[in-house]
Parts: sequence; C-alpha cells; structure tokens
Amino acid sequence: MASPFGSNSGRLPRPCLCLVTDRRVCPSDELPGRVAAAVDGGVDIIQLRDKEMPGAALLELAERLRRVVAGRALLLINERADVAMAAEVDGVQLGEAALPTSAVRAIMGDAATIGRSVHSVSGACEAAESGADFLVVGTMFASNSHPGEEPSGPGLLSRIASAGVDIPMLGIGGINEHNAGEVISAGAHG
Repeated sequence: MASPFGSNSGRLPRPCLCLVTDRRVCPSDELPGRVAAAVDGGVDIIQLRDKEMPGAALLELAERLRRVVAGRALLLINERADVAMAAEVDGVQLGEAALPTSAVRAIMGDAATIGRSVHSVSGACEAAESGADFLVVGTMFASNSHPGEEPSGPGLLSRIASAGVDIPMLGIGGINEHNAGEVISAGAHG
C-alpha cells in the first residue's frame, strides 16, 4: 500500500487532479478503460466510489483498477478500509460521517493514504488533527451529485487555510474548466 506520492505525508502534486468514479456515469465494465485513459491523461488520484456495490464485487473492481493504475496514480476506495486493504490499494477517502481517521489509521497502518471529506472549518481542523493526509473540501459550486445543497464556494478553502490547517486540500463539487482557477487561487492543491 505504499503511496507513489509519499506515504502518510500528504504530499500531493500541485496541481492535483482527482477522478471520482460514478457508476451512473460510467458502468463498472467500462471503468478500467476509462481509468487507464484518465491516468494516461494526467489524473493523480482515482477515488473508487460506489456506496451500493456489494463488497465482493467492489473488491474485484478495486483489484482490476489497481492493475490498471499500476502505481502511476493513487487509488483510494471510498470509506471501505476492508476493501482497500484486501485489494492492496493506496488507501481510503473517508466521508465526514465515516469512522474516525485515527481508527482507520490504526486498522490500515501508517503507509495508507487517508483523505477526509469536510464541509466546514471545524471539520477540517478536526480531520487534520486526527491524522488525515489530505482534505476533500466541498461543495464548491452547485453540483448534480448534491442537488439542493447550498455550495460553500472557494472561500471555504481560504477560511480553512487561515485556521492553520496545513495539509493539502482538494476542492470538489461543480468544478469545471471555467471555475477551476478560483478553486486553486483559494488554496486548493487541485
């Protein structure tokens, strides 16, 4: 589970591009080819996110993606430390309501890369203090994946940095080629 970007250091390339999978957009049978193309195109992190897939199927898909990624990018499993460990991938991306980062670190060990989703300054401070390697901060802009949720905007990144959080942050939610610069300017690594 050694990270190509420095295990447990939170050192991500800047800018960093993260692909979050969505079975509604790309079916599982097409995902390995799409992930290969994304990594070939410069994606730095693949986050396998499928909250409804049974564990055995998720493990099989994670193993396939690990072979496709082949150490050229981080491969993280959304909230499933058990699947991440069994598939021997780089780590996990934890939602705000998931197990505490420190508990997942105890299970996975120091070599695992652990990201944490946050939606507030206090959540970011808590995640950083508990050992997250990086933060996924959102929702930046209106997003189809979180309909009806009020976007926090890039200013949240600036407020988190001003609070003394010094681990890398990735913006998420409604980011496109027209507004990505705002997110980076506000302090995101990607």
